Amino acid sequence: VIAMVNGYAIGGGHVLQVVCDLSIASDNAIFGQTGPKVGSFDAGFGASYLARIVGQKKAREIWFLCRQYSAIEAERMGLVNKVVPFKQLEDECVDWANTMMERSPLALRMIKAGLNAELDGQAGIQELAGDATMLYYTLDEAQEGGKAFLEKRKPDFDKYPQFP
Repeated sequence: VIAMVNGYAIGGGHVLQVVCDLSIASDNAIFGQTGPKVGSFDAGFGASYLARIVGQKKAREIWFLCRQYSAIEAERMGLVNKVVPFKQLEDECVDWANTMMERSPLALRMIKAGLNAELDGQAGIQELAGDATMLYYTLDEAQEGGKAFLEKRKPDFDKYPQFP
């Protein structure tokens, strides 16, 4: 799966491009997370796979600070494979896809399976994340971010307990 990223890949769109096999971005692409800023999160593959790609420290920065990163910054941190001018984006993605189509399908399948085998431990993390997400969205704290967004105000998370 090749992600062709143009414009904003923020929040869920960011997670989608993270979990693709390859990512090619236009030079105007912007990457980042918004989850904790609006009372949301992805504690499964959106967090754990990101950490495998960019490292724990950078993944924590991306999730904890909710900043935005340029395509060049994303390429430097290993978040995308290549950055091209907008007008070349589709052609570049098609070229990569055509190149892969010239390769042995079974060999590519086995290579992908081998690369994915390393991630098998993340299945348990994904289950934990699903349960945590389900529980979290039943809480007032989770509702605060969405309400604040709709009311065009800054969320007030100070009223909720902070645990270590």
